[in-house]
Amino acid sequence: MSNHASAAKRARQSIKRTERNRAIRTRVRNAVKAARVAIASGDKGAALDPVKKASVALARAVTQGIMRKETASRTISRVQSALAKLG
Repeated sequence: MSNHASAAKRARQSIKRTERNRAIRTRVRNAVKAARVAIASGDKGAALDPVKKASVALARAVTQGIMRKETASRTISRVQSALAKLG
């Protein structure tokens, strides 16, 4: 338990921030997984929308400070290149 009001406030803020970060990270992972599943199905037309949503989710996570820019860029690149291989 915290001994100072400022320490208690920091603890509360940390809990809120952790919950928010976890939700965003989960949303990103689900979007990327959906994109990879759509690509694995082999239908390029059906995979376009999930890939776009994954790219947006990754970019948003970067701007919110949840993920490093390099990590998001690498993931977007891998998903986009997998989509391009479909033809």
